Amino acid sequence: MANTELKSDNLFEMMKIHLATDAGKELTKKIGLVYQINIAPKKIGFDEVSYVVDLKKGEVTKGKYEGGKPDAIFTFKDDDFIKVATGKMHPQIAFMRGAMKIKGSLSAAQKFTPDIFPKPAKL
Repeated sequence: MANTELKSDNLFEMMKIHLATDAGKELTKKIGLVYQINIAPKKIGFDEVSYVVDLKKGEVTKGKYEGGKPDAIFTFKDDDFIKVATGKMHPQIAFMRGAMKIKGSLSAAQKFTPDIFPKPAKL
């Protein structure tokens, strides 16, 4: 597996910190689902790096989900994930264009919105 630096890595690090805040704890209570997100550096299906966003426990971990099946699995190219997570691309548009693939519960997937990500700090 290629050990490439993904732009998404920083976003997941910020998410870990965000989930420890009061706003993050509210999200955990409100959503209560587990997502696995696979990020491909260039092309979906190649050299993917997996992250688990556990909105039951309020954790973000690198690697595949090991507690059974996640509620939904998303697959993105690195650049497309950043666009969706920062609100620059609507998740439905990403899905229709094939920039985002979803497996699992569609109702769970619909709760996965840019709102769950920390907002970038304005300078």
